[in-house]
Amino acid sequence: MARTPAGLVRAEPGPPFEITFDGRTVTALPGQSIAAALWGAGILAWRTTREGGRPRGAFCGIGQCYDCLATVNEEPNRRACLVPARPGDAITTQEGHGHAELSV
Repeated sequence: MARTPAGLVRAEPGPPFEITFDGRTVTALPGQSIAAALWGAGILAWRTTREGGRPRGAFCGIGQCYDCLATVNEEPNRRACLVPARPGDAITTQEGHGHAELSV
């Protein structure tokens, strides 16, 4: 096997599946978090900050910092580094606090 993490442990993951990010098709593997699948597709940011709209993606990767919040299947404020990718998931960029329909 190739010298990859999966190859080194002789892992044989199931077949890849598709999720979408802002309408774009992204390939994910069983067991990957949404953040890992997005990173694998070259997508580094999937949220903007409340103040200033600065882009954010995964920072700590273990669910402590909340930088990786995303809207997953129309549910805002999901930590993409902790949520496993599932076939057909629809991830969209989260703007600010994730509740655009609420007035501040």
